[in-house]
Amino acid sequence: ARVNSPIGASRLSATPAPTMPGFKTLVAVLTLCVSAQAFAPMTPVKSMSQTAAAPVALRRVPNQRSALQMGNNAKFGIFSPAVVAARAVLGDKTLNKLRGKGISLHSQAITEWTVYVGASSYQRGMLIKKAKNNGDELGFLV
Repeated sequence: ARVNSPIGASRLSATPAPTMPGFKTLVAVLTLCVSAQAFAPMTPVKSMSQTAAAPVALRRVPNQRSALQMGNNAKFGIFSPAVVAARAVLGDKTLNKLRGKGISLHSQAITEWTVYVGASSYQRGMLIKKAKNNGDELGFLV
């Protein structure tokens, strides 16, 4: 079909060429894949007074300044093979930049949503913590 342009010349009308999905589309699709447990209330935790011993990370070790142990003990989840492949292709530095950007965008989305629904800053923090735990379960933090 021919369409007349405002100048009088004619050209073919066609549907726009498909474009590659952008980063926002990718984030939206990945967000839909995340478990619905992200919005479930957290289960209550026993108070410290009811437990016999302090957690391992909080125990005092003699002759050391701090007993807090940190490390990369991420779980192997459904997305772990993709993360390992991305690390091999992109390298650690680029992968960490990409991962940081994704985490930042997701935290911003959670913050905007909590402001929209009127949730407290505590609830926002708990949702971000839940998102981190879900990312670990799904294998994004390998």
